[in-house]
Amino acid sequence: MPSRTSRLLSGGKLDIDSGIGAVFWGAVTIFYVVQHGEKERLPGDPGLTDLGRWQADRTAMWLRQAEVMSVFSSPMRRARETADLIASVINTPVREDTRLRERMNWDGSQPFDEFLTEWAASVRDRDFVPQAGDSSRQAGERFRSFLRDVATGPEVIVVCTHGGVTVDLLRTLVGDQELDPRLLAEGIPSCAITTLQDQTVLDIASVNHLE
Repeated sequence: MPSRTSRLLSGGKLDIDSGIGAVFWGAVTIFYVVQHGEKERLPGDPGLTDLGRWQADRTAMWLRQAEVMSVFSSPMRRARETADLIASVINTPVREDTRLRERMNWDGSQPFDEFLTEWAASVRDRDFVPQAGDSSRQAGERFRSFLRDVATGPEVIVVCTHGGVTVDLLRTLVGDQELDPRLLAEGIPSCAITTLQDQTVLDIASVNHLE
């Protein structure tokens, strides 16, 4: 998985490595699903580290070429800070949607080892519901409902969200057999971009813009 990036190119899907402007999208909605930048290692609702802010700035520079019309974000601080940095560069407001929140979030009330055990269980069993959060299937479906609601025509939309729920969405859209197993085990790198054409997956967890 070069650069910790996994691509789906079968069945007519497009390789977009040639650049943002290389493909004429037509009357579809393009989603750039952005993993938030590196977060502080704190419970609750931590913000970005200095590195995370640098990653968000680099991502914003890349997205500035994409003619983005809307920016949506999870209400969680690390995603919202990432979205705000991107929106400040491309000059568009940020809209929050709770369907973009993470599958589970450690708030410190639960022992961290127990939280990790439940996280692993929710990855193995998509119907496992943790003490605080959603099952993988529930999280994937709420993300997909967001895509359905906002995909109203030819538009480029940035979505700042979280690694767990993004993988849940991908599992819902294409199935586990199409995903590199390391994506489930290691997650999505900070500020990686997953590209969708409506609900068709074009590119998964690309970090080329950060190099």
